[in-house]
Amino acid sequence: MSDNQKQVRTLEGRVTSNKMNKTVTVLIERQVQHWLLGKIIRRSTKLHAQDDLGANEGDLVRIAECRPLSKTKHHRVVEIITRASV
Repeated sequence: MSDNQKQVRTLEGRVTSNKMNKTVTVLIERQVQHWLLGKIIRRSTKLHAQDDLGANEGDLVRIAECRPLSKTKHHRVVEIITRASV
């Protein structure tokens, strides 16, 4: 990595809402181990992302971190991995 390139954090998740203008809500799910019991449990996070590609509900998308675009939006949709079956 050279001096002027910044490593971009990317995440994959499922679009849960596209009712806003140029904004989608993406559900990020991850599996973590319980600190005491050792059981694998699911944790999820909802993020708002700028959508210029036209993602619909149910699509699997890759989002990347970027500068703050609004009060709650600081990610951008990079690509649509799979489209939702209608």
